[in-house]
Amino acid sequence: MNHIPPPEELRLPPSPHAPPAGRIRPAGMVSERVDSRALVRVSAPDLARRAQLETTRGRLLLAAAGFGLLFGAVGLKLSIATLIDPQQPKLRAAARVPDLTPSVGRAAITDRNGEVLAVSLQVTELYANPQEINDPVEAADKLLRVLPSLDRERLIARITQRTVGDSDRPVQFAYIARNLPPRTQQAINDLGIPGFHFRAAERRFYPQGREAAHVLGQVDVDGHGIAGVEKHFDERLRTDHAPLKLSIDVRVQVALRDAVEKAITDFNGIGGAGVLMDINTAEVLAMVSLPDYDASDPGGLQQRAAATEATPASPIRQVALHAPAPKAPRQDTDPHFNRATVGLYEPGSTFKLLTASMALDSGAANIWSTFDASRPIHYGRFTISDYKGKNRVLVLPEVLAYSSNLGAAHMALLLGPQKHREFMGRMGLLNRLQVEVPETARPMAPSANSWRDINTMTIAFGHGISVTPLHVVTAISAVANGGVLHQPTLLAQPDGLPREGTRVLSEKTSETMRKLMRLVVTDGSGKGADIPGYFVGGKTGTAEKNGPHGYIKDKRVAAFVGAFPMNAPRYAIYVMVDEPKPNAKSHGYATAGWVAAPAAGSVISRVAPILGMVPETEKIPQIQQTISIPLQPGRPPAAPRAPAASPAPAAPPRGNTPAGAPPASPLQQQVPVPPAGLQPPALRRTEAPAASLRLAAAPASIDGSGLAPE
Repeated sequence: MNHIPPPEELRLPPSPHAPPAGRIRPAGMVSERVDSRALVRVSAPDLARRAQLETTRGRLLLAAAGFGLLFGAVGLKLSIATLIDPQQPKLRAAARVPDLTPSVGRAAITDRNGEVLAVSLQVTELYANPQEINDPVEAADKLLRVLPSLDRERLIARITQRTVGDSDRPVQFAYIARNLPPRTQQAINDLGIPGFHFRAAERRFYPQGREAAHVLGQVDVDGHGIAGVEKHFDERLRTDHAPLKLSIDVRVQVALRDAVEKAITDFNGIGGAGVLMDINTAEVLAMVSLPDYDASDPGGLQQRAAATEATPASPIRQVALHAPAPKAPRQDTDPHFNRATVGLYEPGSTFKLLTASMALDSGAANIWSTFDASRPIHYGRFTISDYKGKNRVLVLPEVLAYSSNLGAAHMALLLGPQKHREFMGRMGLLNRLQVEVPETARPMAPSANSWRDINTMTIAFGHGISVTPLHVVTAISAVANGGVLHQPTLLAQPDGLPREGTRVLSEKTSETMRKLMRLVVTDGSGKGADIPGYFVGGKTGTAEKNGPHGYIKDKRVAAFVGAFPMNAPRYAIYVMVDEPKPNAKSHGYATAGWVAAPAAGSVISRVAPILGMVPETEKIPQIQQTISIPLQPGRPPAAPRAPAASPAPAAPPRGNTPAGAPPASPLQQQVPVPPAGLQPPALRRTEAPAASLRLAAAPASIDGSGLAPE
């Protein structure tokens, strides 16, 4: 059977090692060997695929090299940080518990016991962007439904689109209202008016209201201090958030204010002042000036700044859109006027304590020295006389107890004008006090060149010089505390640490003056201030006020200054009523003995227990004996004779007792009385102007630097 070859399409493919068709393999060559010149067909897609593989392989190699370099760097860094140069572990601060106290920028002010006097709280303010308000009239009418106190015309003007000044920059910020409560804020939100926005701010609150308003002062709309302690410590309150502790005791402040207010009401005065001070440290525990104001609502002080435009990034000085503030009242009735540190008044007879201190400390007089008060002193067209005088020679204690102007004038002349003025300056009565409020006044007194005999005589009994109430109580504190003068302070001082001061009197003189001050209260015009068990000592003073044409007879200032207890003084007190009027209870009098002394007594009876003082009622006779002094002390047998204040015969003439005067006691009969024809020693005539007796003025106005210089 013949073999039939398969068709071409069924023929198996040749072996890869087979020679090409038509070529004969040479003899002796192994069939499995391939010719090096054999041809292989590669299609174009295979070539492209091979090129792509080569490219991918290159990229993978490059990526692998990059990752290797990266991991190598990380490994190197880890090796350095853990093996070569290991880092020390750092302590992390513990997580703080959130403080729920509102974040404010001004520190609180407290009294000496920690009672809050001033504090800042977060509030909400409303402002507008006029560029976002299309219809100002409609927006204003809607807003007035919630804030009816705003002025409609001014509100429309502020939210109307405009530019800043002459520039092309549009106004994008305008204050509308401040200090909005949450309910009002929600009501404004419910109106749905575009262009009105809210921002967080802070407001200063004074929880005690009127108490210590003049001490604390105020802040402006931007929270910067503009008066009182707020201004003096403005930087400290803004940078240090620790509370500022004052020397004020709010309990004493309330009691003093109530007593001064009652005295003003009872005697229909126009105002008054009061100060209570620690006699050893000069810390002011209470300072009152009436009329006063509510510190939380100071009567529109914040509205006096001019309204200005401002952007949110610039200082804001715009105020609420209320009606303009009313015209400021007269200074003597202005509630913002601080009578205690700025009001200048003639101190009247309270200065006789200083005159006696000067005479005793200099050695020019002793407690048994006599002074002629039998007749007025005539100086040119002026006459010095006593109010209900004794019309006889007085011993030094009588000069204070009976408040003799003539005796004080003769007493001051023992030293002369120059030494008198030096003593006034040493007592701090010619310069501004360094107390921590900017509102302080410099006393009005004659200059060194114009201080003559007539000035010495009148200033000796508190006329011809004007000082503030704080000046008076500071000087009297030095008289009673052992003779050391301290500048008054409104900052609480550390307990047990004495303050530096200046010695102005000897301790012996201070001890004698304490007895004389007690004598004035027990036997003189200050009886109304006496409180059993507290041994109050002091001096009354009634001075006529000065007008454009001299002293005004029916306008006066009634004051009392003193200290307690006189056996171991701890506190000094000053109470003053401006222009008191007589009433039925005072039997037609409006002098300090009827007006100021009882008010001071009521303060002492109320605050002494608060300050931890117990009345020594069981030891009154024993203590009184240690601080008493007779009205007419006799001369010790071997005592040197003090310079005579006026000539006197060896024995009083008979029949020289004024009509209606009580019979003289045996001790009084030992005091010589000059005959009717004998005049006081001649005064050194000076060229003092006629106005020398009219230096005291009503409280002067305040400018930025205080009062005008002398």
